[in-house]
Amino acid sequence: MAEYKLLLPSMGEGVMEATIITWLFSEGDTVREDDSVVEIATDKVDSDVPTPVSGKIVTILKQKDEIAKVGEAIAILEIEETGGNTTSTEEKVDTPTTPPDTETLQAIEQPLKVAASHTEFSGDLYLSPLVKSIAQQENISESELKSIDGNGLEGRITKEDILAYVSNRGTKSVQTSPATPVTTTHTPPANPVSIVPTTAGDEIIPMDRMRKIIAENMVKAKQIAPHVTSFIETDVTNVVKWRNKHKDIFEKREGEKLTFMPIFVKAVVKAIQDYPLINVSVNGENIIKKKNINIGMATALPDGNLIVPVIKNADQLSLSGLAKAINDLAYRARNKKLRPEDTQGATYTISNVGSFGNLMGTPIIPQPQVAILAIGAIVKKPAVLETKDGDVIAIRQLMFMSHSYDHRVVDGSLGGMFLKHVHDYLQNWDMNTEI
Repeated sequence: MAEYKLLLPSMGEGVMEATIITWLFSEGDTVREDDSVVEIATDKVDSDVPTPVSGKIVTILKQKDEIAKVGEAIAILEIEETGGNTTSTEEKVDTPTTPPDTETLQAIEQPLKVAASHTEFSGDLYLSPLVKSIAQQENISESELKSIDGNGLEGRITKEDILAYVSNRGTKSVQTSPATPVTTTHTPPANPVSIVPTTAGDEIIPMDRMRKIIAENMVKAKQIAPHVTSFIETDVTNVVKWRNKHKDIFEKREGEKLTFMPIFVKAVVKAIQDYPLINVSVNGENIIKKKNINIGMATALPDGNLIVPVIKNADQLSLSGLAKAINDLAYRARNKKLRPEDTQGATYTISNVGSFGNLMGTPIIPQPQVAILAIGAIVKKPAVLETKDGDVIAIRQLMFMSHSYDHRVVDGSLGGMFLKHVHDYLQNWDMNTEI
């Protein structure tokens, strides 16, 4: 027999670590090749890790809520001697560890100086030994801890967070001399903690992991990019008529739904080809012009969260190909089947706020992109049409589009002309377009 190190596999470009969500097997269980053994979460998507070999799980090295690096061992399996990524059963398998700092060692080794009413914390609140020690010494309750916005990984409370909270709480006092009155000083916290008062009947709902990530990314996006938003109203009557004409035929032929999104993506791709400086990223004082056109598609999940799967090389796909790619990504997103690489590499994003009945919105640009388009609801309205016999009023299918762009590199002329081109492609949709 031999021991096999189950390593955290690579999960795509830029993904360097993952959080252990839950183990699907326990120590002592036998697993077969390709069995999913553990569920993990990255900052992009949840997925599972299969085992490439059959064997018995001897030791689980990374427990629930712990962080594992790509290439790091997360479990040890006992397998038949086959060579490769194994160690002799007599060899010791070392788990990578990080030496604790001096303060942490002191917090673990020294007895805690706490009040008579010893504070206990529930298992769903992760605290390092040092943070727990400070909380107990300062008589900070669990409800107070849950109100602290942690700046550590996955929103965990760091030493700086809790010390800032203690300072803001006003528990520290400084005495100068016996002849001088005692004064209380307040040191401004490095990261001010927002304390929101509650009243009887209020419900406190802790953010889940994905909501914390979304919140952090949205704040960063607004801090990094100065947003400007342009609006336009588009007559998409031809688009609606064309889709109504082809949707049943397409579904019978391909077994796929034909939504409006492939048409929107096709129009955006054409506009990007006309104005490639929309398809860029900012790196310091350099602009990176992207070769590929990868369209992110904001997708609402059943739990109320949001994820953005990516249509890779959208410019190389036909309308039929776009429809299939979009349907596949949307289905896998809503059923938690996306792979990490499915949410990476977007160069431009579309958000269909019209699917919720909204007329328009002011979308936030996902970093490191420089623009995003929001598509509003299609609504029948009276509109003025110019004809050879003069102006007439007719019932048309109208839709607002909102284009947010990063004013560091996209000025109003570029952002506005790009939006106008998307508008023109949709408003002048060719009814003879093949699918």
